[in-house]
Amino acid sequence: MSDLSAREFVANFFESFTREVVAGGDAAAVVDRYYTPDIEQVADGVTLDRQRLIDHLRPVRKNVISCAYDVHEAIRTADRVAARFTIHAETRRGRTISTEVYLFGELAPDGRIRRTTQATRDVSAS
Repeated sequence: MSDLSAREFVANFFESFTREVVAGGDAAAVVDRYYTPDIEQVADGVTLDRQRLIDHLRPVRKNVISCAYDVHEAIRTADRVAARFTIHAETRRGRTISTEVYLFGELAPDGRIRRTTQATRDVSAS
């Protein structure tokens, strides 16, 4: 486990992942740097495995130019993480979409994410 606080770990993980996603390059390689091959991500009841997560990056790359993360709360052990944070995504159309995320996850020994369950809600300004 790194010396980062739980909040720093969550912020660094998602900021770095998003920066690589938006930058382009091999989506599978980016996913593999952050997630284990058996990744299972359940977000609002929708399950993504590794391939579906890679496929999900295409529309993200098409629509998002940057993201900022506000980590409100986070707890981390050697193999678990829980966090509440808000993603502020700036789109190519000039809109900012803010999404609050409640995440519970399992980590591999190398710090990659193996499994997450997430609930989200739109908190964008109207």
